[in-house]
Amino acid sequence: MVLNSERITYVFNYAPAIIFYQFKASLTVWLPPRKEVIYMDYTLGVDIGTTSVKTVLYDIHGKVHGYSNDGYPLYQDTPDMAEEDPEEIFSAMSDGITEILRKANLQKGELKGVAFSCAMHSLILLDDNHKPLTRAITWGDNRAVKYADDLKHSPEGMEIYQHTGTPIHPMTPLTKLIWLRNDHPDLFKQARWFVGIKEYILYRLFGVLKEDYSIANATGMFNIYNLDWDDQALKIAGVTREQLPELVDTTYQLKGMHEEYAKVLGIDAETPFIIGASDGPLANLGVNAIKPGVVAVTIGTSGAVRVVTDKPKTDPKARVFCYYLAKDMWVVGGPVNNGGVVFRWVRDQLCAPEKVTAEQMHIDPYDLLTEIAAKIPAGADGLLFFPFLGGERAPIWDANARGSFFGLNRTHTRAHMIRAVLEGIVYNLYTVMLALEEVVGRPKSIQASGGFARSALWRQMLTDIFEQDVAIPESFESTALGAATLGMYSLGLIDSLSDVSNFVGTTVVHHPDPKNFNAYRELIPIYIRLSRSLEPEYKNIADYQRRHEHEDADANKEG
Repeated sequence: MVLNSERITYVFNYAPAIIFYQFKASLTVWLPPRKEVIYMDYTLGVDIGTTSVKTVLYDIHGKVHGYSNDGYPLYQDTPDMAEEDPEEIFSAMSDGITEILRKANLQKGELKGVAFSCAMHSLILLDDNHKPLTRAITWGDNRAVKYADDLKHSPEGMEIYQHTGTPIHPMTPLTKLIWLRNDHPDLFKQARWFVGIKEYILYRLFGVLKEDYSIANATGMFNIYNLDWDDQALKIAGVTREQLPELVDTTYQLKGMHEEYAKVLGIDAETPFIIGASDGPLANLGVNAIKPGVVAVTIGTSGAVRVVTDKPKTDPKARVFCYYLAKDMWVVGGPVNNGGVVFRWVRDQLCAPEKVTAEQMHIDPYDLLTEIAAKIPAGADGLLFFPFLGGERAPIWDANARGSFFGLNRTHTRAHMIRAVLEGIVYNLYTVMLALEEVVGRPKSIQASGGFARSALWRQMLTDIFEQDVAIPESFESTALGAATLGMYSLGLIDSLSDVSNFVGTTVVHHPDPKNFNAYRELIPIYIRLSRSLEPEYKNIADYQRRHEHEDADANKEG
């Protein structure tokens, strides 16, 4: 064996070390690099929506590490009904959390908390054993319309609105309770508890009935000045404090989950669950629209225009709501029933050929429809559309409202109708903004979000009709992010809710196009005047439709 006097290296694979012997050198032992374990704080944001539970895992910097969207059906067995099964929602929530945590494979102690957002206005009747006597009656249920109308036009209706900040409408548990007490008295008497879907889910997990100020605020029975149930509203509803959950702040933490559910979810039973708030206020937080004058405009299935103030504010004309978010943070605004759901109606009922074409071309039908609409000038050549296909909330608060085209002539095409529908949705949001301005002043800036934000055409329409710059935040699932941010604040992981500005990412800003101003400035006043003039006939046409819907349903049963 010949040795190289300068350098000879023998290499031995000797686990766990690799030993190198070097001639004319000292013995060196190199240990393989150890895998560094990096611990991170995570928070789950759980958004219980109208048709699905969206669950998002965020780290301390607001970065997304997991996402789940678990749906459930909306039951509409009779006219005006809109219900959901509490067990299906509970399963969707459970499945979403379980799936995300299984895939994330977090280290013990890394999940710091779970924070909730929830759709407003749901109502479930529970018996003595906390078992549901009803499905979850959602905000979209209009069966209380008669009682809502009676209360709205009574002196007590305006008084209750001024106390609670919640406009009188069949969406609210207040009017639902009046309807149930009058039309289903036996069922009403059976009930021991009256709760919403979030309260039911948390009871299942923890065995206690708690309700946050924000969700309670949306019942129409919560006094926004003393943060307690409102005596006058409770008397009209026919319920007592003892039949409602205990009220807590939106940062309240629940611990000590039932072991059976902790094992199913894969969560330590002592992990804090932050009760959170309602979805509208949390959407503002999730797009960083929490400073005075910063307005959030959302168009998803429905839509809303909202701004945060430091104290409760109501409208002398009862056109906007005032909902609690957190200490010294109140969200004033107006929701609309008719957002993306109207565009879906256009796709399915007016544009079936275009839908087939889009499927054959393997493109989104909505993209094709917006391309068609973009070829029509602003204002759709004088064609107006009133988007009240499902009644309407703000600013008219009329469950009887119905949709219509106005101004049709022989030159108008389906493309004009598509454009008019998109513009009509935004016109309606603009009327909400006008009402909001009377209460809180002109907005300093606008943040827009929701499914519509994927459409460049719709974003530009919003910008031109509002005649203001519109910023589109990059934040992912803004409502879940709002819940997670509130959770981080409750847990002490961030110092202030304003830290959400570090989470939303960059924004795209759209600027108004002056060439479209003249058309919109001329048409919007016509839209507003027509909307007011149609209101007296909404009830008449709605009564006619309901009567014939019931007759058709009865005929089908007999057949």
